[in-house]
Amino acid sequence: MNVTVLFFASLRETLGTGRETVVLPETVRSAGALREHLCGRGPQWQQALGGSRPVRVAVDQVMVGPEAPLAEGAEVAFFPPVTGG
Repeated sequence: MNVTVLFFASLRETLGTGRETVVLPETVRSAGALREHLCGRGPQWQQALGGSRPVRVAVDQVMVGPEAPLAEGAEVAFFPPVTGG
């Protein structure tokens, strides 16, 4: 399955990319599993997306939890929580 993954704000800066197409292994079928899969790419990815980091996720422009299923061609966006003042 192919999905488009978007990274915003500090995630984009840390990872050095704002968008990529990812071919998912059979075991990755949810937003949370995708996040874990990306963390497995190395320390930079773990720093940006690791489980203790407050990261929000949207699938096809709808905010979702980690259990949200992914479908072929989905757009998955990761971004840090927005703070205001």
